[in-house]
Amino acid sequence: MLAAILFDLDGTIVNTDPIHYRAWQEMLLNYNIEIDETFYKSRISGRLNPEIVKDILPQLSVLEGQRFADEKETLFRQLAPHLKPLSGFSELLAWTDLYQLKRALVTNAPRLNAEFMLEVLGIKEAFHTIVLADDCIAGKPDPAPYQVALNKLEITAAEAIALEDSPSGIRSAVGADIRTIGIASIHDPQILQSVGAFMAIPDFTDLQLWTFLNSLIEEDSSAIASNL
Repeated sequence: MLAAILFDLDGTIVNTDPIHYRAWQEMLLNYNIEIDETFYKSRISGRLNPEIVKDILPQLSVLEGQRFADEKETLFRQLAPHLKPLSGFSELLAWTDLYQLKRALVTNAPRLNAEFMLEVLGIKEAFHTIVLADDCIAGKPDPAPYQVALNKLEITAAEAIALEDSPSGIRSAVGADIRTIGIASIHDPQILQSVGAFMAIPDFTDLQLWTFLNSLIEEDSSAIASNL
């Protein structure tokens, strides 16, 4: 029985990748490193900042790396004052309300970024629980963030659906045994499915998504009726 939908934030609820891409470009130019979209998708998207900095700027100390990451995220927030959710997101929230489903936010975003985006999007109160990588023993692609979300919602993996846009996030949700739908806002749908998404859609208006979700509700209703 479906009890909850678990949402990633960056790239899933809102397509922030073009802004993150621009911020990383500007910051890395200070080190004479030029990046293109292929580099961004393969080396940056979906990863935690400490891992990214250690990979791309190994010469920086831990403290210097943290300072670099903080400056990059400050730049991101300066570039992103007018964020809008992906098409169909508000309708999906309304649908979860209609069927009394729980909602969780599970994100690798730094705390200040997550709070900033929720404020700009006007969805601070939309989730029953919010799980940040900072609150877990490990961030995505480790399954820990999704396992924490399941525990907080007091549900099993079989009762949840996850929505994720990156290979890292999909590996995390699938690793927690959650059925996962890929949101192809930046990555190729075939790539998302190759790492475990059972479906890949461009946004929340996709008919394939709604057909699937409504079929789950019908199955649950039939199961309840048969037990009466």
